[in-house]
Amino acid sequence: MKTAFGYLRSLIFVVQMFAMMALMGIAFLPWAAVSRRGAYTGAWVFCHWVRWSVRWICGLKSEIRGDVPEGQVLIGSKHQSFFDVILIVSAVREPKFIMKDILRFTPIVGFYALRIGCVPVKRGRRAEAIRDMMASVTSGDAPAGQLIIYPQGTRVAPGLRADYKVGVAAIYEQTHQPCVPAATNVGLFWPRSGLLRKPGLAVLEFLPPIPAGLPRDEFRARLRQEVESASDALMREGGFDPDGVSRPD
Repeated sequence: MKTAFGYLRSLIFVVQMFAMMALMGIAFLPWAAVSRRGAYTGAWVFCHWVRWSVRWICGLKSEIRGDVPEGQVLIGSKHQSFFDVILIVSAVREPKFIMKDILRFTPIVGFYALRIGCVPVKRGRRAEAIRDMMASVTSGDAPAGQLIIYPQGTRVAPGLRADYKVGVAAIYEQTHQPCVPAATNVGLFWPRSGLLRKPGLAVLEFLPPIPAGLPRDEFRARLRQEVESASDALMREGGFDPDGVSRPD
């Protein structure tokens, strides 16, 4: 009975979330069309609505820890579900993401993503994808702000491993910007797939920045170590033991 009620609450939350996405997307559209600040504001308001409504409907609280990055900086974040995207956008002032190219065609989301400066990248051809990524990031047309990169390239469930791709190191090396690692445990409560949203405390934690100028391999190893260690600690705090999961290397 408790599980059935949890699914019902989750269904109500998801339905209203997408309804509000459409309503807010339309409401902020005129401002967003003429000003990037309108697009930022619309995204910020929606993300705060999601955080508030998932707490009220599903009992899922959320918290931002650490110093929120400002200015021209990279953010290398653990990615477990859509909720860590929501938390980052609700926290940083001028977010932009490296995103899948197909998302540019998604109604509402695609328009706002492009307006705030997200960088669409086609997958499948590694060398071409990295080249396209760097051309987009370093072009003079790209807006200033905080560039969020998911180094593993996809959502990774709690307890599982995935390689840290070379693209994040290439961007770090060529932009000459510091990189702020970000850890999270959101996948414990809002999974990468499925309907159920569980009660608890979802945390996104910004860690001390990694300075610009490190060798590529050293940077990638340090980013992985810091993000994974901090994420494991947050997952233990949430009642999950990442070391107790059988996972391939």
